[in-house]
Amino acid sequence: MPPSCSGCLSQYTHHHLVVFLLTFFSYVLLHASRKTFSNVKVSISAQWTPSAQNQSAAAFSPGETWEDNHLFADEKHATLFLGALDSIFLFSYAVGLYLSGVIGDRVNLRYVLCFGLCGSAIVEFVFGTLTEWLHIYNVYLYCGLWVLNGLLQSAVWPCVVAVMGNWFGKTGRGFVFGLWSACASVGNILGAFLASSVLKYGYEYAFLVTSVVQFAGGVVVFFGLLTSPKEIGLHFELETGVGAVETDADSHRPLMSDEEEEETYSQQRRSVQTPDEPMEEPPRAIGFLQAFCLPGVLLYSLAYACLKLVNYSFFFWLPFYLSNNYGWKEAQADRLSVWYDVGGIVGGTLQGLISDLMGKRAPVLVFSLAMAMGALVGYSRSPDDKVINAAILAATGFFIGGPSNMISSAISADLGRQDVLRGSQEALATVTGIVDGTGSIGAAVGQYLVSLIESRLGWMSVFYFFIVMTGGSIVFISPLLVKELRDMWRNRQALRHQL
Repeated sequence: MPPSCSGCLSQYTHHHLVVFLLTFFSYVLLHASRKTFSNVKVSISAQWTPSAQNQSAAAFSPGETWEDNHLFADEKHATLFLGALDSIFLFSYAVGLYLSGVIGDRVNLRYVLCFGLCGSAIVEFVFGTLTEWLHIYNVYLYCGLWVLNGLLQSAVWPCVVAVMGNWFGKTGRGFVFGLWSACASVGNILGAFLASSVLKYGYEYAFLVTSVVQFAGGVVVFFGLLTSPKEIGLHFELETGVGAVETDADSHRPLMSDEEEEETYSQQRRSVQTPDEPMEEPPRAIGFLQAFCLPGVLLYSLAYACLKLVNYSFFFWLPFYLSNNYGWKEAQADRLSVWYDVGGIVGGTLQGLISDLMGKRAPVLVFSLAMAMGALVGYSRSPDDKVINAAILAATGFFIGGPSNMISSAISADLGRQDVLRGSQEALATVTGIVDGTGSIGAAVGQYLVSLIESRLGWMSVFYFFIVMTGGSIVFISPLLVKELRDMWRNRQALRHQL
């Protein structure tokens, strides 16, 4: 581990570890339950469409069985509705992110986080388990429940990023957040294995298992999470490790530096810790429009909209694609799909570490996204071989999932801790909500387009669509790349003059 990272980690306490694990596993459980829907799409599609038995078996009443649970005439219409449900979820999720980010900067983060976890678990239980047990099949009910689920789940991500930003400072943020942002991929893997292990009993049991586990996790977080070091009186320098690992080298500063902000705030903390003087007022929360206008927020939000479209298309459609395109069993497709998440875990951690060493984020992102375009071309032509498919899939996850994890976590924290926020530090949840909310809008549009393109043009056209969207991410990040490269060149010139 690089010296900067080891020095940073040496400053952390067991409270940092507990916060890391609780926020990590809270989002793991949320993503595991979210992954369940994509893992059981084949089973749901079969349940919602007529079977050959309806038309040929004399022992059954075709009209009664058809009207009971068959919502669509064929699999194509069921697939389009599944894509519409994905878009409905992501649109409501995006709207909720804009709102929950603002709320998270004004209300106790623990309350908002637990409300989202437990409420979402209840809705998913009703959607996937209770409706099947009671034989209630209604398009409008499914749509309404999925809108509510998107709103509730949107409360979780801005809160966990804000809690992590409160506890972990700028130094080593790329590595720490890169490792921590693997929570989504770990959740996908956990959800895939949980769903495939009980799928033989019916898809309703996959929803049952993940929703119960998620609800229990929300209860644990409510009683165990500390949202800020201030709750236990930790000194600000201890919570960030700034004092032990600061460096004067400009080339090792991240894109959005908060060094001066933390230094000023640390001095303010020390100046008011005498018994005879009152405690300082809590920082004000930043406004939504003001947060949107912060440097880099708009460009990274638009880049993330393109990138999250591709990333979430793999998330929602990969098991369905493997089952339909290669004819593999649904449980096998679920297990094979986890290699995309394995690649994302490694990519997010390694690329975050490299960005820390460089002191810049954009060059790492652009290089990875350029490689992702090549990986998408390769995966679209993957042969009918599980080993080769898994290898190319892991490489695709590395180059797509890695940048996605960086933007949604480390870069969002950078943007929410800029120098211009001095005196108004409560912006982490708001900025995170804006970045992830804009990304979710792009993903929402993409999920319906994926189902539409696949039904009319086939899967190869879908992959061409992914390549174009990945190129769009590069276009939006390019101005930031130029700025960071110019800063690096200026820093080198200044060092030469000093020598």
